[in-house]
Amino acid sequence: MIPLSILDLAPVTEGSDARQTFANSLDLARAAERFGYRRYWFAEHHNMPGIASAATAVLIGHVAGGTSTIRVGAGGIMLPNHAPLQVAEQFGTLASLYPGRIDLGLGRAPGTDQAAVRALRRTYGNAEEFPSDVVELLGYFEPAAANRAVRAVPGAGLDVPVWILGSSLFGASLAAMLGLPYAFASHFAPAMLEEALDVYRGNFRPSRHLQKPCVMLALNVVAAETDDEAARLFTTQQQAFVKLRRGGPGLVPPPLASASAFAAWCTPQEKAGVDNALACAVIGSADSVRRGLKAFIDRYQPDELMLTANIFDHAARVRSFEMAMQAHREH
Repeated sequence: MIPLSILDLAPVTEGSDARQTFANSLDLARAAERFGYRRYWFAEHHNMPGIASAATAVLIGHVAGGTSTIRVGAGGIMLPNHAPLQVAEQFGTLASLYPGRIDLGLGRAPGTDQAAVRALRRTYGNAEEFPSDVVELLGYFEPAAANRAVRAVPGAGLDVPVWILGSSLFGASLAAMLGLPYAFASHFAPAMLEEALDVYRGNFRPSRHLQKPCVMLALNVVAAETDDEAARLFTTQQQAFVKLRRGGPGLVPPPLASASAFAAWCTPQEKAGVDNALACAVIGSADSVRRGLKAFIDRYQPDELMLTANIFDHAARVRSFEMAMQAHREH
Protein backbone atom coordinates (compact mmCIF):
# COMPACT_ATOMS: atom_id res chain seq x y z
CA MET A 1 0.00 0.00 0.00
CA ILE A 2 1.48 3.33 -1.03
CA PRO A 3 1.56 6.01 1.69
CA LEU A 4 -1.04 8.75 1.93
CA SER A 5 -0.23 12.27 3.10
CA ILE A 6 -2.20 15.50 3.59
CA LEU A 7 -1.82 18.97 2.10
CA ASP A 8 -3.53 21.46 4.40
CA LEU A 9 -4.26 24.81 2.77
CA ALA A 10 -5.05 26.22 6.23
CA PRO A 11 -8.51 27.40 5.13
CA VAL A 12 -10.03 30.44 6.81
CA THR A 13 -13.75 29.89 6.49
CA GLU A 14 -16.48 32.52 6.46
CA GLY A 15 -17.36 33.40 10.04
CA SER A 16 -14.00 32.19 11.36
CA ASP A 17 -10.46 33.56 11.69
CA ALA A 18 -6.82 32.49 11.51
CA ARG A 19 -6.69 31.53 15.18
CA GLN A 20 -9.44 28.96 14.65
CA THR A 21 -7.78 27.80 11.44
CA PHE A 22 -4.56 27.02 13.28
CA ALA A 23 -6.46 25.13 15.99
CA ASN A 24 -8.23 23.15 13.27
CA SER A 25 -4.93 22.36 11.53
CA LEU A 26 -3.42 20.97 14.71
CA ASP A 27 -6.55 18.93 15.39
CA LEU A 28 -6.53 17.52 11.86
CA ALA A 29 -2.81 16.75 12.04
CA ARG A 30 -3.30 14.82 15.27
CA ALA A 31 -6.16 12.91 13.67
CA ALA A 32 -4.02 12.24 10.58
CA GLU A 33 -1.33 10.81 12.82
CA ARG A 34 -3.88 8.43 14.34
CA PHE A 35 -5.27 7.49 10.93
CA GLY A 36 -1.82 6.57 9.59
CA TYR A 37 -0.96 9.41 7.20
CA ARG A 38 2.76 9.83 6.53
CA ARG A 39 3.12 13.60 6.05
CA TYR A 40 1.27 16.80 6.80
CA TRP A 41 2.29 19.69 4.58
CA PHE A 42 1.45 23.38 4.30
CA ALA A 43 1.85 25.61 1.24
CA GLU A 44 3.11 29.19 1.20
CA HIS A 45 0.53 31.70 -0.08
CA HIS A 46 0.36 35.45 0.42
CA ASN A 47 -2.40 38.04 0.16
CA MET A 48 -5.15 35.40 0.11
CA PRO A 49 -7.76 35.91 2.85
CA GLY A 50 -8.91 32.28 2.73
CA ILE A 51 -5.44 30.72 3.20
CA ALA A 52 -3.58 31.29 6.48
CA SER A 53 -0.27 29.54 5.76
CA ALA A 54 1.81 32.57 4.74
CA ALA A 55 4.29 32.09 7.60
CA THR A 56 4.78 28.48 6.58
CA ALA A 57 7.75 27.59 8.77
CA VAL A 58 6.02 28.99 11.85
CA LEU A 59 2.91 26.91 11.18
CA ILE A 60 5.02 23.79 10.61
CA GLY A 61 6.57 24.32 14.03
CA HIS A 62 3.13 24.73 15.60
CA VAL A 63 1.91 21.42 14.18
CA ALA A 64 5.14 19.48 14.66
CA GLY A 65 5.19 20.57 18.31
CA GLY A 66 1.66 19.28 18.82
CA THR A 67 2.18 15.88 17.18
CA SER A 68 4.59 13.01 17.79
CA THR A 69 5.38 10.92 14.72
CA ILE A 70 3.87 12.34 11.54
CA ARG A 71 6.28 14.16 9.23
CA VAL A 72 5.49 17.86 8.86
CA GLY A 73 6.69 20.09 6.08
CA ALA A 74 6.25 22.60 3.32
CA GLY A 75 4.57 21.82 0.06
CA GLY A 76 5.98 24.22 -0.45
CA ILE A 77 8.22 27.13 0.26
CA MET A 78 8.19 29.48 -2.73
CA LEU A 79 11.91 30.00 -3.08
CA PRO A 80 11.75 33.24 -5.15
CA ASN A 81 10.34 34.93 -2.02
CA HIS A 82 13.32 34.02 0.16
CA ALA A 83 17.08 33.96 0.40
CA PRO A 84 18.23 30.31 0.34
CA LEU A 85 20.27 30.86 3.50
CA GLN A 86 17.19 31.98 5.43
CA VAL A 87 15.23 28.92 4.31
CA ALA A 88 18.10 26.65 5.34
CA GLU A 89 18.25 28.31 8.76
CA GLN A 90 14.49 28.05 9.29
CA PHE A 91 14.28 24.39 8.31
CA GLY A 92 17.53 23.60 10.06
CA THR A 93 15.93 25.01 13.20
CA LEU A 94 12.80 22.92 12.65
CA ALA A 95 14.87 19.80 11.99
CA SER A 96 16.83 20.41 15.19
CA LEU A 97 13.63 20.76 17.19
CA TYR A 98 11.87 17.79 15.54
CA PRO A 99 14.58 15.42 14.26
CA GLY A 100 13.61 13.10 11.45
CA ARG A 101 10.19 14.70 10.94
CA ILE A 102 10.70 17.80 8.76
CA ASP A 103 10.33 17.98 4.95
CA LEU A 104 11.10 20.88 2.63
CA GLY A 105 9.32 21.17 -0.70
CA LEU A 106 10.45 23.98 -3.01
CA GLY A 107 8.47 25.80 -5.69
CA ARG A 108 9.45 28.52 -8.14
CA ALA A 109 6.14 30.42 -8.30
CA PRO A 110 5.71 33.36 -5.92
CA GLY A 111 2.44 32.01 -4.55
CA THR A 112 0.77 35.40 -4.77
CA ASP A 113 0.00 38.38 -7.01
CA GLN A 114 2.42 41.01 -8.27
CA ALA A 115 1.44 43.56 -5.62
CA ALA A 116 2.36 41.12 -2.87
CA VAL A 117 5.59 40.18 -4.67
CA ARG A 118 6.63 43.83 -4.48
CA ALA A 119 5.61 43.97 -0.82
CA LEU A 120 7.82 40.97 -0.09
CA ARG A 121 10.78 43.10 -1.17
CA ARG A 122 12.21 40.38 -3.39
CA THR A 123 13.28 40.72 -6.99
CA TYR A 124 13.18 37.71 -9.27
CA GLY A 125 14.69 37.94 -12.70
CA ASN A 126 13.69 34.72 -14.42
CA ALA A 127 13.27 31.00 -14.00
CA GLU A 128 16.98 30.41 -14.49
CA GLU A 129 17.58 31.65 -10.93
CA PHE A 130 15.52 28.88 -9.35
CA PRO A 131 17.90 25.97 -10.11
CA SER A 132 20.91 27.86 -8.78
CA ASP A 133 18.97 28.85 -5.66
CA VAL A 134 18.00 25.20 -5.09
CA VAL A 135 21.64 24.11 -5.45
CA GLU A 136 22.73 26.86 -3.05
CA LEU A 137 20.11 25.78 -0.53
CA LEU A 138 21.13 22.12 -0.79
CA GLY A 139 24.70 23.22 -0.10
CA TYR A 140 23.74 24.77 3.21
CA PHE A 141 22.57 21.36 4.44
CA GLU A 142 25.94 19.79 3.61
CA PRO A 143 28.45 19.38 6.46
CA ALA A 144 30.16 22.75 6.70
CA ALA A 145 33.72 22.85 5.44
CA ALA A 146 36.22 24.63 7.66
CA ASN A 147 36.86 27.28 5.03
CA ARG A 148 33.21 27.97 4.20
CA ALA A 149 32.47 31.67 4.59
CA VAL A 150 28.71 31.33 5.18
CA ARG A 151 27.05 28.50 7.10
CA ALA A 152 23.46 27.73 7.99
CA VAL A 153 23.38 27.61 11.79
CA PRO A 154 21.49 25.42 12.44
CA GLY A 155 21.21 23.58 9.17
CA ALA A 156 24.67 22.41 8.14
CA GLY A 157 24.95 18.64 8.31
CA LEU A 158 21.27 18.06 9.08
CA ASP A 159 19.02 15.61 7.24
CA VAL A 160 16.26 17.74 5.72
CA PRO A 161 14.72 15.96 2.72
CA VAL A 162 14.21 18.41 -0.15
CA TRP A 163 11.47 17.90 -2.74
CA ILE A 164 10.99 19.79 -5.99
CA LEU A 165 7.39 20.86 -6.59
CA GLY A 166 5.93 21.54 -9.98
CA SER A 167 2.98 21.79 -12.31
CA SER A 168 4.95 21.83 -15.56
CA LEU A 169 7.96 20.24 -17.20
CA PHE A 170 10.40 22.71 -15.62
CA GLY A 171 10.24 21.23 -12.12
CA ALA A 172 10.20 17.69 -13.50
CA SER A 173 13.41 18.31 -15.43
CA LEU A 174 15.12 19.97 -12.48
CA ALA A 175 14.16 17.23 -10.01
CA ALA A 176 15.41 14.60 -12.46
CA MET A 177 18.70 16.42 -13.05
CA LEU A 178 19.40 16.90 -9.31
CA GLY A 179 18.21 13.43 -8.33
CA LEU A 180 15.53 14.74 -5.97
CA PRO A 181 11.99 13.53 -5.22
CA TYR A 182 9.26 15.25 -7.22
CA ALA A 183 5.77 16.34 -6.18
CA PHE A 184 3.32 17.33 -8.92
CA ALA A 185 0.43 19.73 -8.27
CA SER A 186 -2.17 17.59 -10.01
CA HIS A 187 -4.82 18.81 -7.56
CA PHE A 188 -5.12 22.14 -9.39
CA ALA A 189 -2.98 21.90 -12.55
CA PRO A 190 -3.36 18.43 -14.07
CA ALA A 191 -2.86 19.35 -17.73
CA MET A 192 0.80 18.31 -17.97
CA LEU A 193 0.73 15.49 -15.44
CA GLU A 194 1.51 12.57 -17.73
CA GLU A 195 4.18 14.43 -19.68
CA ALA A 196 5.85 15.66 -16.48
CA LEU A 197 5.96 12.12 -15.11
CA ASP A 198 7.57 10.88 -18.34
CA VAL A 199 10.17 13.65 -18.22
CA TYR A 200 11.02 13.06 -14.57
CA ARG A 201 11.16 9.28 -14.71
CA GLY A 202 12.89 9.18 -18.09
CA ASN A 203 15.64 11.65 -17.21
CA PHE A 204 16.25 10.86 -13.54
CA ARG A 205 19.87 10.83 -12.43
CA PRO A 206 20.64 8.94 -9.21
CA SER A 207 22.20 11.11 -6.53
CA ARG A 208 23.31 10.91 -2.93
CA HIS A 209 19.78 12.10 -2.09
CA LEU A 210 17.87 9.47 -4.05
CA GLN A 211 18.77 6.37 -6.04
CA LYS A 212 15.60 6.04 -8.09
CA PRO A 213 12.69 8.30 -9.05
CA CYS A 214 10.18 9.11 -6.33
CA VAL A 215 6.91 10.78 -7.29
CA MET A 216 4.20 12.20 -5.07
CA LEU A 217 0.95 13.27 -6.71
CA ALA A 218 -1.60 15.61 -5.17
CA LEU A 219 -5.27 14.64 -5.39
CA ASN A 220 -8.52 16.28 -4.32
CA VAL A 221 -10.46 13.80 -2.21
CA VAL A 222 -13.80 14.44 -0.52
CA ALA A 223 -15.47 11.48 1.17
CA ALA A 224 -18.87 11.44 2.84
CA GLU A 225 -21.65 8.99 3.61
CA THR A 226 -23.17 9.35 0.13
CA ASP A 227 -22.00 10.46 -3.30
CA ASP A 228 -24.46 13.36 -3.24
CA GLU A 229 -23.24 14.62 0.14
CA ALA A 230 -19.60 14.46 -0.94
CA ALA A 231 -20.43 16.35 -4.13
CA ARG A 232 -22.23 18.98 -2.06
CA LEU A 233 -19.21 19.41 0.22
CA PHE A 234 -16.98 19.75 -2.85
CA THR A 235 -18.90 22.85 -3.97
CA THR A 236 -16.93 24.81 -1.36
CA GLN A 237 -13.71 24.16 -3.26
CA GLN A 238 -15.37 24.78 -6.61
CA GLN A 239 -16.71 28.16 -5.47
CA ALA A 240 -13.34 29.17 -4.04
CA PHE A 241 -11.64 28.33 -7.31
CA VAL A 242 -14.08 30.38 -9.37
CA LYS A 243 -13.72 33.37 -7.05
CA LEU A 244 -9.95 33.17 -7.38
CA ARG A 245 -10.23 33.12 -11.18
CA ARG A 246 -12.55 36.12 -11.00
CA GLY A 247 -9.79 38.02 -9.20
CA GLY A 248 -11.60 38.27 -5.89
CA PRO A 249 -10.35 35.56 -3.53
CA GLY A 250 -12.06 35.70 -0.17
CA LEU A 251 -12.79 33.55 2.83
CA VAL A 252 -13.66 29.91 2.19
CA PRO A 253 -17.42 29.75 1.51
CA PRO A 254 -19.94 27.23 2.85
CA PRO A 255 -21.12 24.56 0.43
CA LEU A 256 -24.10 25.10 -1.80
CA ALA A 257 -27.29 23.09 -1.43
CA SER A 258 -26.20 20.53 -4.00
CA ALA A 259 -23.73 19.85 -6.79
CA SER A 260 -26.29 20.95 -9.35
CA ALA A 261 -26.59 24.30 -7.57
CA PHE A 262 -22.96 25.03 -8.46
CA ALA A 263 -23.73 24.81 -12.16
CA ALA A 264 -26.42 27.45 -11.67
CA TRP A 265 -24.14 29.61 -9.49
CA CYS A 266 -21.44 30.12 -12.14
CA THR A 267 -21.25 30.50 -15.90
CA PRO A 268 -20.77 27.49 -18.20
CA GLN A 269 -17.29 28.75 -19.05
CA GLU A 270 -16.37 29.04 -15.37
CA LYS A 271 -17.67 25.56 -14.67
CA ALA A 272 -15.66 24.14 -17.54
CA GLY A 273 -12.55 25.85 -16.20
CA VAL A 274 -13.09 24.45 -12.72
CA ASP A 275 -13.82 20.98 -14.08
CA ASN A 276 -10.53 21.04 -15.99
CA ALA A 277 -8.46 22.43 -13.13
CA LEU A 278 -9.91 20.06 -10.54
CA ALA A 279 -10.06 17.04 -12.84
CA CYS A 280 -7.82 15.04 -10.49
CA ALA A 281 -10.50 14.56 -7.87
CA VAL A 282 -12.12 11.62 -6.14
CA ILE A 283 -15.47 12.64 -4.70
CA GLY A 284 -18.04 10.32 -3.16
CA SER A 285 -18.99 7.64 -0.68
CA ALA A 286 -16.54 5.13 0.76
CA ASP A 287 -17.06 2.78 -2.19
CA SER A 288 -16.65 5.56 -4.74
CA VAL A 289 -13.48 6.81 -3.06
CA ARG A 290 -12.06 3.29 -2.90
CA ARG A 291 -12.59 2.83 -6.62
CA GLY A 292 -11.35 6.32 -7.46
CA LEU A 293 -8.12 6.00 -5.48
CA LYS A 294 -7.39 2.62 -7.04
CA ALA A 295 -8.01 3.91 -10.56
CA PHE A 296 -5.76 6.95 -10.03
CA ILE A 297 -2.96 4.87 -8.53
CA ASP A 298 -3.21 2.22 -11.24
CA ARG A 299 -3.03 4.83 -13.97
CA TYR A 300 -0.15 7.00 -12.72
CA GLN A 301 1.79 4.65 -10.41
CA PRO A 302 2.82 7.28 -7.84
CA ASP A 303 5.08 6.40 -4.94
CA GLU A 304 2.89 8.46 -2.63
CA LEU A 305 -0.38 10.38 -2.73
CA MET A 306 -0.95 13.73 -1.05
CA LEU A 307 -4.64 14.33 -0.45
CA THR A 308 -6.24 17.72 -0.05
CA ALA A 309 -9.80 18.70 0.80
CA ASN A 310 -11.12 22.23 1.15
CA ILE A 311 -14.20 21.33 3.20
CA PHE A 312 -16.05 24.09 5.07
CA ASP A 313 -17.07 22.13 8.17
CA HIS A 314 -14.07 21.00 10.21
CA ALA A 315 -15.69 17.82 11.54
CA ALA A 316 -16.69 16.81 8.00
CA ARG A 317 -13.14 17.48 6.85
CA VAL A 318 -11.64 15.25 9.52
CA ARG A 319 -14.18 12.55 8.74
CA SER A 320 -13.38 12.78 5.02
CA PHE A 321 -9.70 12.09 5.62
CA GLU A 322 -10.57 9.23 7.95
CA MET A 323 -12.83 7.65 5.32
CA ALA A 324 -10.21 8.16 2.61
CA MET A 325 -7.59 6.26 4.59
CA GLN A 326 -10.05 3.47 5.37
CA ALA A 327 -10.98 3.21 1.70
CA HIS A 328 -7.32 3.16 0.63
CA ARG A 329 -6.57 0.29 3.00
CA GLU A 330 -9.44 -1.73 1.63
CA HIS A 331 -8.83 -1.42 -2.10
